[in-house]
Parts: sequence; structure tokens; C-alpha cells
Amino acid sequence: MAKQRRSHQENSSSQSGHSKSQTINKLQRKKQTDKKLWINRFPYFLFCSILVALCAAGFIYYQRYIENRVRMPLAVPKVITRKGLEISERYWGSYRPGVYFGLKTRSPHSLVTGLMWFSQNIKDNLKLRHWCNQWDGLKKYGWLQHDGLNFGEQDIVEDEYTITTTFVKRSVGDFGGDWTARITVKPRPSNSTIQFPISLLFYTALDGEGVILPSLLSGNQLSEIQGETSDLGKFKVNFECTSSLTKYHFLTATAPLGLHELKETVMQHLALFKSDKKNEPPTIGLIGHSQKQTGKGVETKINFIVHQVTALPPYELEVLFKSASILNQFNSLKSNTYTTELKKHKDNFDVKFERVFQLSPKKFVKEEIQIAQAAMSNMIGSLGYFYGASLVQSQHNKEPIQYWEAPLFTAVPSRSFFPRGFLWDEGFHNLLISRWDVEISKEILGHWLDLMNVEGWIPREQILGLEAQSRVPTEFIVQKNTNGNPPTLLLALESIVQRMELGEVEEDIEFLRRVYPRLQAYFDWFNFTQAGKLPGSYRWRGREALTEKELIPKTLTSGLDDYPRASHPSHDERHIDLRCWMALAAKVLAFLGEKLGKPWHAYAATHKYLTDNELLDTLHWSPLSQTYSDFGLHTDKVKLVKPKIPPPAPGQPTPKVEKVRAVLEEPSLRFIDHFGYVSLFPFFLQIIRPENPKLGKILTDLRDPNLLWTNYGLRSLAKSSTFYMKHNTEHDPPYWRGSIWINMNYLAVRALNYYSKLPGPYQDQAQELYGELRKNLVNNILKEFHRTGYLWEHYNDKTGYGQGCHPFTGWSALVVLLMAELY
Repeated sequence: MAKQRRSHQENSSSQSGHSKSQTINKLQRKKQTDKKLWINRFPYFLFCSILVALCAAGFIYYQRYIENRVRMPLAVPKVITRKGLEISERYWGSYRPGVYFGLKTRSPHSLVTGLMWFSQNIKDNLKLRHWCNQWDGLKKYGWLQHDGLNFGEQDIVEDEYTITTTFVKRSVGDFGGDWTARITVKPRPSNSTIQFPISLLFYTALDGEGVILPSLLSGNQLSEIQGETSDLGKFKVNFECTSSLTKYHFLTATAPLGLHELKETVMQHLALFKSDKKNEPPTIGLIGHSQKQTGKGVETKINFIVHQVTALPPYELEVLFKSASILNQFNSLKSNTYTTELKKHKDNFDVKFERVFQLSPKKFVKEEIQIAQAAMSNMIGSLGYFYGASLVQSQHNKEPIQYWEAPLFTAVPSRSFFPRGFLWDEGFHNLLISRWDVEISKEILGHWLDLMNVEGWIPREQILGLEAQSRVPTEFIVQKNTNGNPPTLLLALESIVQRMELGEVEEDIEFLRRVYPRLQAYFDWFNFTQAGKLPGSYRWRGREALTEKELIPKTLTSGLDDYPRASHPSHDERHIDLRCWMALAAKVLAFLGEKLGKPWHAYAATHKYLTDNELLDTLHWSPLSQTYSDFGLHTDKVKLVKPKIPPPAPGQPTPKVEKVRAVLEEPSLRFIDHFGYVSLFPFFLQIIRPENPKLGKILTDLRDPNLLWTNYGLRSLAKSSTFYMKHNTEHDPPYWRGSIWINMNYLAVRALNYYSKLPGPYQDQAQELYGELRKNLVNNILKEFHRTGYLWEHYNDKTGYGQGCHPFTGWSALVVLLMAELY
């Protein structure tokens, strides 16, 4: 039995070993098979891995591309080919429109100079003037004459005294030449004696790398500033004062945060200085060196030097800038030499102004011509040169990103309130500027077009540099690439091209060749981003559909802000003003394309399509109101109400709540029947045929005092509208809801002049209205300037009084073209 058991165990053991051996062999064969499969499949796995990696890399690249696309420049040649010292005669200028007086160069990080002042009468508060500010309450300020090139003269009128600032430039040497500024302080005629001295503070500051060093004559008197920058080489700034009873102070300091902190830096370094004379009050003056000057290493950190003179008016301060590159044979621009040069430029200005605008033959008197000169001079004198990067955002950016750094040479709407570039204003500005100096206009248009990105978009508001940014509320700084502005640059370009001798001046042709591809991209951007649902319709983007506090959501992108559009923004909207702007754009592109030998037939066809009166009527003629209108989801039955809130707990104050919009009726798709500027765009831009009966209807409505007609110009919205003079929010007064705006009135006068020259049944009616409207506008603007000393943003439709910000020497300066009958 034992033997049998051993035999059985041995057999079992043998079978078990054989089974293990088979299992091992199977495993080895499987490994070999798997290895062969892996080897065979490795290229496939490798390919898949590489493909996944490439897809991931491609996705990341594409994501970064679409995020950065908004700040990619358009890849065509720049319009501006010369800059800085390459145009030496325009290198220096009054290119700081936001300060009462200042000079700088057209370079990215210029040396800047400027003026501050205050009265030593401090019974209330020290009123240090620097930035233009309408709340300063000045009686008047602005350029009297300015040619945009060689000189300028300005009056700044305080209650008791007048400051006159003049400057004269000479384009000599290697760095843009030299200049002298003369600042004169005089008592006003109504106040022949002034009890308190006036302090003038003229400063020099660096907005980049460079060196400025003070030289003291004696005590607290600064004799000169020596400096050197890469843009100017070596230079000196000298000071001369005519008063023998002058007190001097100075400041050397570091303004660490930038030019927007200069006034604060001065305020922090003022002190009281006791007089050596009995009964003489102390003088408020600058403290001198703001840090201990222990050596050259410390001195080179100075970026801000101020020269203060304090004296009883009348007195005069001359500031002389002289480049070391200027040879000694040139007499210094001071005293009698300066006076002679200034008179020569003023005389030349008078001659050129009369040659260009010819106001004397139109029976305007001397005072009226002087107002026209001031209006034009303030437009030219408010040109600014800015450098920096806009903050922009597309739908692919979670946060705003920086545009590329670039310069902008531009006019500004208002030195006090809008001292920066606005895209839609600039087209109107250059209707006037191009009449005075077309080369300046070509530079301005070139700078704006060079800001175009790869999509064909231009940021509509340019807030470049810290000084500009510090004057703009945060919510308005970021520019979105879905939002545009009316393409008014083409309005200015059309005016310029009509006066060019095409085919004869190669420089003009070359300018247009560089402009044309950018205009094409601009036109494409509008057609791609602002198109409506129906063929031939357009819709402004940027309206806030979910607003709670606005009576009607604003359309800032149209330039007409609170003008009544559809109460409920939707994709069904059709905006007639944008369609008309696109018709103008197509017309200009077709004209330029033909003259330049470029493909132009598509633009001509588009222009023909967009100006087809029958198609226009289909989309925009309201059968109910018998006017051209927008279309959209709308109800008139909206109002602003205080929301109901629970009563406060006992002893607690009632919380303040703002009014919100209440919609009292379901909106429906319909025409927006509110007669006003928007209704007139087919007329403004001369799209209606002269024989079209609708032109007669428009002209009749135009003259109706119950609609738009006033003795001061055309109001923006008819008195019959339910939104006439209505607040859009509890705190936003009516803006484009009744006031008289000069840019739109200029387009109306221009259109009346156009139709008065075309044969048709309404020619005589247009001629009569032309004379009446032009006269009303010119008379009221001149009257208000005489009464207040300013041009205004808009005018009251009941009294003609100026309203809004002032001085507004942007498109309100078009009064000069109205006077001259230049369209």
C-alpha cells in the first residue's frame, strides 16, 4: 500500500511538473506573441501619440492665436513712412492739448514742458491751474491764432487777470530747432490793480530716459536748465523775467509715477516763505531741492524741474529752448527779435486765413472773423501726439490685453473733457483741418489707419499713456473688437481726394496707394461684424440687452449715444445710419480704386445696391410715420421707476435705490417711429434721389418747428417723440434727445447745398432751407461765443445757449466751414 501511495505521489508529482512546464511555455509563447504584436503595433501607437501631441500643440497654438489676434497689426505697408525728426518742421509743437499750455516733441518719450500758475491770495484755497478743467471756472481760454506749424497765441482769462501765452518755433539745427514761449500776466481792464502777486511755474520734465540739471543764479533763482536726451541731443532752457520786483523759487524732484502726477508733486513741495519786509505777507513757494544733492549720481535721477516767478502784474516771463546743434549765427528768439518774428507769423496767418476761407467778401465783420480764427486755431492748436498701447478685448480673451505700442497724431474734441482721440470725431475734425493744411490731415488719417489690426478693426477711443488714462473712468478704458464707430474718416478722405490733382502729384498718389488696402480691410470688418439678418441691413454692436437702469439701451458705437433705438436690442435690428455710412464707404472705395487702377467694380456695385431708393424703402421706410426709421424689437411704453423695497428696520435709515426701467407693454418687431437725426441719414449722406417725393417730405418735416426746426439749428429729436428730453437713467440727462449738435447740422447744410444745385422738383425748397439753416447756426454759435467765450459741445434747442463740455473745439469748429460755405 505504501509502495502504491509513493508511486501515485510520484506520478502526481510528475504530472504536476509537466503541467507547470506547459504553463510556463504558454506564458513564454504569449510574451513572445505580445512582443511581436507590440513591435508590429509600435508605429501605430507612435503615430497616435505624435498625432495627439500635435493636436494638443495645435489647439494651444490656435488658442493663443485667437487670443492674440485682436492685437496683431494688419500686415500691409504702413501709411506713415516718415516720423519724428524726418518731419523736423512739425517736431516741436503744442501737442499736449490736456494742459493749459505746454510744448513737446513728436517722439514716443518726449521731453515735455508746461505751465502752472496760482494767485498768492489764499483766503479760500490755493487754486493751482495745470490741466484744462471746465470746473476751474475760467472766464475764457483758448487759442486766438495758431497755424499748426510755427506759432500760437492764447488768452487765459481769470477773474482779475489775463495770462497770454505765445510761442514761436524755428526749424534749424539737427533736432527740430529752437523755440521761445512768452507768458504775459496783465490785470483785466475791469480790475486795473491787483492786490496779490501771481506765481507762474514753468516746468521741464522727462517722460523717459535722459538728464536734466538745474543751474542756479543766486539763492532760489533758477538761471537755466541743461539737459540731454537721445531725441534732442544737448540743450538748454533759459528764463528771463521783465519785473524787477520778482521773487524766485524752484523745485528739482522725481515724479516717480509719470506725467499725470506733476501737479501733485508740486503741491507736495510748496512752503510758506516769510518776507524780510514788514507788513508783507509770506510767499507760497517751491522748496528747492526735494532731496539732498550729494553728487552727480543723485542729480541724474531728477526728472522734473520747476522755475517759479512771483510778482504783481503786469509782468512777462520768457522761456527759451535752444538746441546745442544750432549754430551761433542765429539770433536768440527773445525780446525784440521774438516780437518781430511773432508779428510776422501773425500777419502771415491773417493772409492765409482770408485766402482759404474768404470771409470778408461774405460780409462778416472783424469780430466775427476773429471768432472764426479762434475756432479754427483751437482745432489746430488742440492737436496732440500720444504714444502707448490701448487695452483691448475680444470674445476670446478672459481679461483685457494690451494692443501694440504705437503713436497717434490726432485732434481732440475738447481740451477740458475729452483730451484724447475719438475715431468718429476725427472724420469731422479733418473736414476743417484739411482745408487749412492737407498735409497735417494726411498725417492724422495715416496715424489712425495704422492702428488697424489684422481684422480691419480700429479701437474707437484712444487712451494712450498714463496721463491720458488718468483722466478716463476705468469702465471706458477697455476697447472691444466687436464695437466700431461710424467710418467718418472716409468722409474726410472723400473731401481731401476731391481737391487732389490726381495723376499729377505723385506724393498724393503714393499716399492713396498706402491708404487703400487699409480702407478695404476696414470696409470688410464692417461687413463681417456689423451686418444685419437681412441682405443689405446693418446693425451696430455693443448695445446692452440686459440693462435694468436705462430707459433705452445706449448705442455708444453709433456716436449718437442715447438717441432712441429699439427698446429691446436683438439680432433683428436694422440701423439706417450704419447702412448709409456703408454706402458712403463703398462710394469712396470705388472712386479710389478706379483712380488707382485697383479692382473697383465690386465696390461700385455695392454702392449702387445700398443707394437703391426702393430697396432702402423696403428696409427702412415706416408707413406709419412716413419717415426713414430703424427697425427692431420695441415698445414706447417704458419708464424709469423707483423699485419697491422692504421698509427698513426700526431706527435704520431708508436705503437709497436707483430708478430702474419698467416695461409696461410687450415689445414687438416694428419700425422705431421717432423722427430725428437718424431719420435724416439718407438725406445727410445724399442717398435720396433729387426727384424722389420722399425728399420733399423730409424737407417739409425739416422746417416744421414742432419737429426739428429751431431758430438755432436742427434739434436732434423731434418734440413729438415720447423720448424728447427724457433722462436715460436717473442720473444721465438727455444727450442726443433734443439738443442741437453742430456735426449733424453741418451734414444737413451740406446736403441742402447739394440738393439746391441739382435740377428737380425740390431744388428751390432746398435752396431756401439752406440759407435759413446756415444763417441760424452761424448766428447762434457766434452769439454764444461772444456771450460766453467758448464753443460748446451742443446747444439748447429752446434758448440756443451752449451746453455740455466747453471749450468744445472739435466738430463745433465746423462753424468756420459753414461761414465759408465750404462743403
